[in-house]
Amino acid sequence: MDFEKKLNRLEEIVQKMEKGELSLDESLKLFEEGVKLSRDCHGQLTNAEAQVKKLVSVDDKGNAVTENFSADEK
Repeated sequence: MDFEKKLNRLEEIVQKMEKGELSLDESLKLFEEGVKLSRDCHGQLTNAEAQVKKLVSVDDKGNAVTENFSADEK
């Protein structure tokens, strides 16, 4: 399942749980699914961040000088 589908499913789960109309068993199952989806989405975002390059400066020829994005920098 791609990121957008996982995120949409996670939003559906949150909406269902916020209504408060589910049984305890249904709530637990959805909670478990939500945690898994959340972890998957976080992992995908972490991988995407690792691929991003940030602009450091421009050299004397006008070329962009980049370096790998560090997830530690926020």
